[in-house]
Amino acid sequence: MNLTARSLRGLSTVLLLLAAPAAAAGQAEFQLQLGKLVNPFADTRHGTTVVTFQHAAQWSWGDHFMFFDYTADGGNDGFNEKDLYGEWYPSLSLGKISGGRAGFGPIRDFALLGGVNYGSQAKVLKYTPGFRASWGIPGFIFLNTDFARIVDASSGVDNGGAPATDDGWMFDVNWLATWEMMGQTFTFTGHAEYISAVTNEFGDEVRAWILAQPQLTVDVGRILGGEGGRLMSGIEYQYWHNKLGTDVSESVVQFLVVWRL
Repeated sequence: MNLTARSLRGLSTVLLLLAAPAAAAGQAEFQLQLGKLVNPFADTRHGTTVVTFQHAAQWSWGDHFMFFDYTADGGNDGFNEKDLYGEWYPSLSLGKISGGRAGFGPIRDFALLGGVNYGSQAKVLKYTPGFRASWGIPGFIFLNTDFARIVDASSGVDNGGAPATDDGWMFDVNWLATWEMMGQTFTFTGHAEYISAVTNEFGDEVRAWILAQPQLTVDVGRILGGEGGRLMSGIEYQYWHNKLGTDVSESVVQFLVVWRL
């Protein structure tokens, strides 16, 4: 079901509070991905270009991560036709707020999460309040496990969008690791998520799905003798079981270029 106006105002207030402290440090980058992605509603495959802008930052109370994808493919079927999709996740670190260690054992911190997901073509709007456990695992710059409620506030079919759904939940693992090998710098990053099954406004089941998007890149700028940490290239492997809640699954390797600002 859709959110009431009161609930929307409440979630907006929480997100503003999460975003209130000024960012202390951040990193922005553009990504270019080229691959052949599936339209799960027509079960067709087209060459697809995805341009991503993403930004991550830390502040005294926590951090945030956001991205926007611009997607265009070679088909003319109403799917991935110059689509804009974005997500934003601010967090409040219990360790940073308390000034001490909030975790235990291999868990170094817990955090409260907010979240907004928006898709322009399907007119999708979802909020994802939840919590995070940050793990201190050797070799990883970060490794997080996130659990969140998915609150659907989409406009629905009557307003020209995809069918609205009832609320569900998600579990996501996200990570970043770098290492040196043969004089070169490699980066392994990405996420894997489980989204629960829900029912849409027509009473039809939207299947649970699993989406994994690991990326492996090498520092091309360093290979070419230029400044390191700016230009990377490699691949993103996308595995999507029951893509967008359908019975169609996807397994594809995409060429990837990353430019850090």
